[in-house]
Amino acid sequence: MQDRARGRAWSKPAAVGVLGGALTVLGLLAEGHAAPASQDVAFAPHRAIYDLSLDGAQSGSGVTGVNGRIVYELSGNACEGYAQSMRFVTQTLNQEGDMQTTDLRTSSWEEVPAKRLRFSTSTYQNEMLAEQTQGVATRKQGTGEAAVALAKPSKRDAKLPGDVYFPIQHSMAIIRAARGGRTILAADLYDGSETGDKIYATSTAIGRQIQPGAAPVVSLAKGVAELDRVPSWPISVSYFSTTQGPGDAVPLYEMSYRFHDNGVTSSLRINHGDFAIKGELKELTYFEPSPCKNPAP
Repeated sequence: MQDRARGRAWSKPAAVGVLGGALTVLGLLAEGHAAPASQDVAFAPHRAIYDLSLDGAQSGSGVTGVNGRIVYELSGNACEGYAQSMRFVTQTLNQEGDMQTTDLRTSSWEEVPAKRLRFSTSTYQNEMLAEQTQGVATRKQGTGEAAVALAKPSKRDAKLPGDVYFPIQHSMAIIRAARGGRTILAADLYDGSETGDKIYATSTAIGRQIQPGAAPVVSLAKGVAELDRVPSWPISVSYFSTTQGPGDAVPLYEMSYRFHDNGVTSSLRINHGDFAIKGELKELTYFEPSPCKNPAP
């Protein structure tokens, strides 16, 4: 569910490709779909719905309650690219008894390999539009610098310096690192959020692989049984501003989740420091993957 705006009681899973995100991933596709012969990263198209609730708050946070829902969808294939869409709605209650509703709506399409990223994000606060970005990021290769043509919040061009990762690309990198037995992955991540040229420095901690059947997913959601047939890893991604100094070790927020080899995320937790939100997988539906127009011979 792949990784957009960074509100007090919500944020985008960037892997959600997220959630799949802050957001994703590969190998054995769910519901009997075979993995590609190359054993490279591939995603199982699916819809996942998560119910959100408060998972602890410090006394000075001002937050006394959180409820909400995430609806995340992933479609496409490993030949041409993947589309992601997410709606992330939270209602946050403060200690004065006031309720704030935040409604984050995102959609994107990312070419594979990561040469192009189309993105659109709208954020509503109490049903009023608060932030909107839309644009396209392109580059000649799947790595390195990228050029961004923004349509919103204003029409302008921007440059992304350095070797940035797009969301699906980042999720694939996490899976490759996990498969290779690595425990840490550092990457600069771009998803088109905020002003449209924001880059986040991320540090991903990867736990030991959970073998199929070793730790069944605790959920009553339909379709969850298939998750117990594929490997998974406990993942924790910390997000930092690239403008932070060397001594600023405190992340803006952290996302922890169980990342399944077919791209589904479970056991979601978003930690904002003074309070945290947990997401419980309530519904999981798999889709047939779209066929490759030009499959490799």
